[in-house]
Order: sequence, then C-alpha cells, then structure tokens
Amino acid sequence: MGGVLGRIVGYVYAVDGVSFDVYAGKTMGLVGESGCGKTTVGRCVLRLIEPTAGRILFDGVNLIDLKEEEMRKLRRQMQIVFQDPYASLNPRWLIKDIVGEPLVVNNVVSSKAEMEERALKLLTKVGLSADHLNRFPHEFSGGQRQRIGIARALALNPRFLVLDEPTSSLDVSVQAQTLNILKDLQSELALTYLFISHNLSVIKHMSDTIGVMYLGRIVEIGSKDELFREPIHPYTKALLSAIPIPDPEKKKERMILGGDVPSPANPPKGCRFSPRCPNANERCNEQPEMTEVTKGHFVACYTAQ
Repeated sequence: MGGVLGRIVGYVYAVDGVSFDVYAGKTMGLVGESGCGKTTVGRCVLRLIEPTAGRILFDGVNLIDLKEEEMRKLRRQMQIVFQDPYASLNPRWLIKDIVGEPLVVNNVVSSKAEMEERALKLLTKVGLSADHLNRFPHEFSGGQRQRIGIARALALNPRFLVLDEPTSSLDVSVQAQTLNILKDLQSELALTYLFISHNLSVIKHMSDTIGVMYLGRIVEIGSKDELFREPIHPYTKALLSAIPIPDPEKKKERMILGGDVPSPANPPKGCRFSPRCPNANERCNEQPEMTEVTKGHFVACYTAQ
C-alpha cells in the first residue's frame, strides 16, 4: 500500500500460504467469493504474476528458479483461458491471426499457409469452421469468442490449462456448451485443468478435487464427492447451503453469515474467517494449519477438528 509521497505503509498479500496439488489428467477446482485470490493463484502458477515467496513445481521443476528464456520454453506446456472473452481477443486481428499467433511466435510453423491450416484445425476442435477464419472478434457471440480463446490456448499442445472463470460471462445454455467442449477436450487430449470459479454447480460438474478459498487462503480441500457430501469448514457449509434446489417442495436450511468480508489490507489475526464464524472461540486467534480429517480431505479449522 502507498502512503503520502509514495511511502510504503504496508503490504497486501492477495494470496498467503496457499498449497495444493493438481494431478495429471485431472481437474482441480478453486472456488470462493469474488476477491478471495483465485485469479491471483492461477496467474502465479503460470508466473504471469511473480510470486514473492514459495515454490511452484511442474514435473518436479520449480518454476520460480527458471530464467526468462527457460520459462518461455516451458510455458508452451501451460496456457490460460481468460475470464472475459470480449477483452482477451485483439479486436483488430482476424481470428486466424489470433489463434495462429502462438504458432508464429514460437516458430512452430514455417509459412502463413501452414499457420492458417493449423488454425482451422484448432477452430474445428472447438466447434467452429473455416468460415470463421477471416472474421473479426466483434462478429461473434460471447460463447463463440470463448471457444476462440480455448482454441488459441490449445495451439501449442499444452498439457496444463488454467481456466479462469471461463463461463462466468456467458448465458446458462452457452455455459453448458462450453463446459462440455472443455470436458471433451480433456478426455481427447489428456489435459490437466486448474478450474477457477465462484459457481459451485459448475465446479462440481468439472472438478475431481476442490479447494475452497477465503480471503487469500485455502480453508478446505477434498474430493468433489467428499466435499459436497460432508463439508467440514463453516465457510464451505455456508457456500453449499446457498446452492439453489430445483425442487420447490424440498426445504433446505440456509446458513447466513454475519458481517462483511474483512479487508485484505488488514486481515483478522489467526483464522481469517473467525469474525464471521458461528463456531469461533479463543483458539481461533491462532492461524490453524491444514489437517487431514479423512483420507484426502483437509481442513484448516480448529472447531472442525
């Protein structure tokens, strides 16, 4: 944070002490309310934002230790699909140039004709056609633009994709189409996903393992089935209680949280959720460590242990 005359008066850590594993061919879901640090985690994993501490291991290689040229080569294997399909595509470029740019920059193709051929194959994978190659982004709907973003991310045959809320700005019907495309591509290409979203229903549909974030920290991690069946952390329980039920006759107890989310510039001492937690006690003034409650199910909460 900046003070008077540009003096530094404090630091804000958007993400603090976050640790998780993403297994090959699987999807790790990261869920939490807006501003909790999900997107920062995704960008730090790819070093689009430089972390100030910690390790990021990819096949045993610590990305933090890599120099710029080494990182650039390795980045072929990891790509990102951004949240906003309207802002992530250059409005002045044709679609063939947008999708083909990674191929040109990385010297994968030797001619423009080869680039266009590869771009067409990529567009076909996401349900578009040759008619779309010579159009501009403004000529497409939001769902089509997001497909173009996915095609661009696949250009260099990556193994790992960070999907930063890829359906949050789309209509519900278009969301389903996009999610099905991502599922099919994962199966076909053996892709590994870090899927970031605030939508629990989408996270449940896409993920194998889910991490729940609150104010820059992960408070619970578990398999999809375990976390939805037996949530442990009070914040996770509150999130799950907010999911609408399609049956109007079936009653569901809603857990309402009091207070507001604290400022990340001045987080609470100890457990960051404690000011809003209905079960908080004096022990919560100390930061709880992640503890394995059942196999593969971890929680950072004293009242749940």
